Amino acid sequence: MIKVVILQDRIFPEYAQEDELDTLAQAKAISQALADLGYEPIDLFFSLDLNETIHALKSIDPALVFNLVESVAGKGQMIYTAPTILDYLQLPYTGSRTEALFLTSNKLLAKKMLRISGIATPSWVSSQNLWGNGRSYDVPFIIKSVWNHASIGLNDDSLIYAKSYQHLCDEMELRRRDFGDDCFAEGYIDGREFTISLLAGDCVPEVLPLAEIEFIDYPPDKAKIITFKAKWQKGSFEYEHTCRCFSFANRDIPLRQQLAKIARGCWNIFGLRGFARVDFRVDHAGKPWVLDINANPCLAPDSGFIAAAKEAGLNFNQVIKRVLNASAPFHGIH
Repeated sequence: MIKVVILQDRIFPEYAQEDELDTLAQAKAISQALADLGYEPIDLFFSLDLNETIHALKSIDPALVFNLVESVAGKGQMIYTAPTILDYLQLPYTGSRTEALFLTSNKLLAKKMLRISGIATPSWVSSQNLWGNGRSYDVPFIIKSVWNHASIGLNDDSLIYAKSYQHLCDEMELRRRDFGDDCFAEGYIDGREFTISLLAGDCVPEVLPLAEIEFIDYPPDKAKIITFKAKWQKGSFEYEHTCRCFSFANRDIPLRQQLAKIARGCWNIFGLRGFARVDFRVDHAGKPWVLDINANPCLAPDSGFIAAAKEAGLNFNQVIKRVLNASAPFHGIH
């Protein structure tokens, strides 16, 4: 039986947050899918002791590694460490390669590449990006982590109106201590929010059905952003009043086509592989803005990616099979 290692973060359930517990559910579901497909799944935790991880991988000698590592020791900026080790060992693995994971996980680098490529992304300010005192700051900003995904650290207080560049720097410094790493201020785009999931096909990625995130009955003074509560904390107002919608009016057809084209462009620009997700805001004038590119989105059964796949008529095992097939030079699926 062909061995497939499921490489994942080391998580202790008794201390884990909701997003980390979802990672455990993801690994369990993928393990079952691999078994259903005729493979021998083997769980392995990625360790900061790289020699320990290397020794374990050499001992198992898998045909393929299913890479689920999203952080190392709780640090999202180390996501690229796992594929780096797999490249060193010349082991085939699922998902995007090292460079793509590094570039997309660092949101500032990703935004710079998007700008260079002519794809709109909201303006931003960071401690390294000095706009100068002459710039107007009387617009809302969202303070975000440079590295962390999954809405970690985002809450209602993340949306601020800065009075000056110094005020913005002070707010970023406060959030930096909360995030545990660098952060930046991104111009807030008021409008509709969408996600597009992409799944590897025979020659080009398949754009799965577009999803809109709707904010239901939000008070006028409440920011319509995907906070950590909205994404993970069941029972909270934010979680219960945001929903994923796949139904659109005919007037949205041009917009859907435009978003799909941009998503494919992101796939090509960053050299994505296997599966990915692109998050958008569309302003009131109808202009799309890329907020985030996730080269390693969650594949848990209740995730947005799997919901989009179901809309496309794909079951969970079919998704996993497509992800495996994309991990060239691995050719074990028939």
